Amino acid sequence: MADAYPISLEGPVELVEGELAIRIPLAAGGDALAPLARGIGAIEGEYLKVVIRPWLAEKLRIGAGSLVLVDNANGKFTITRSAKNDEQADGEGAV
Repeated sequence: MADAYPISLEGPVELVEGELAIRIPLAAGGDALAPLARGIGAIEGEYLKVVIRPWLAEKLRIGAGSLVLVDNANGKFTITRSAKNDEQADGEGAV
């Protein structure tokens, strides 16, 4: 069962072969998230690679280098914008 235990991971959005994507290590939970990401993700080596479509990137206000959270809440693969993106913007130049 893919959602037998809760998974919540935070990581960066990367530009991979011209597409925005997240790469989730299989050992860190990507293996359990893979069945939920069917159709949007694929296993590549030691990672689950999930491509983020332009409409979703725009909706979440994310790009390469942004942080996102992924989880398996309610038995679904979910990507959300990390609040840390806003903290970094607010804290620029602070000592």
